Amino acid sequence: MDDNARGAAGASLVVERADPTGEDALRLVQMSEDELAPHYPPEDRFAYSPEKLVARGVFFVMARNGGGAVGCGGLEACDGYGELKRMYVTPEARGSGAAAAILSALEAEASRLALPLLRLETGIHQHAAMAFYRRHGFGVCGRFGDYPVNGTSVYMEKRLAP
Repeated sequence: MDDNARGAAGASLVVERADPTGEDALRLVQMSEDELAPHYPPEDRFAYSPEKLVARGVFFVMARNGGGAVGCGGLEACDGYGELKRMYVTPEARGSGAAAAILSALEAEASRLALPLLRLETGIHQHAAMAFYRRHGFGVCGRFGDYPVNGTSVYMEKRLAP
C-alpha cells in the first residue's frame, strides 16, 4: 500500500502510516479510552495499548486534516483474516470522511496481505460505529479469536474481494 492516501473529504485529508506510540496517536488513544470508559468496565474493553500495537506488528495509520491528527486505526494480520484495531475519529471530524479514508487504507493493506476477511470487535453502545461499519459492508458475526464471552461485545466481519 502507498503510505499516503487522500480521503473523500478533500485534498487536506491525508491517511499515512504512523507510530502508535507517537504523541498524536497517544492523544487519540486517550480520547478513545475517555469516550468508552463511561459505557464499559475495564474488563470489557479490549483495545490494544499503543505498546501492544507495536509488539503485535499492527499496521497503524493516522488521518490528518490540515496537518492535525483527527483519527487512527490499525490492522492486525491474524490466521485467515485481518482484525481492525483502535479505529477512532475525533468527534469534530466525524462525518468528514476521515473514518472512511482510514478504513480504505486498512482494507488496501489487508488486500496487499491477501487477507480474505476483515473482522472487528466493538461495543453494544457504539451505535454510530456499528452503523458506519454496516454502511461499509460489515455484518454481525459470531465471537472470534480469544475474546471472552461477555454481554457487551459485538463482532462484525466483511469479506474482501479476491
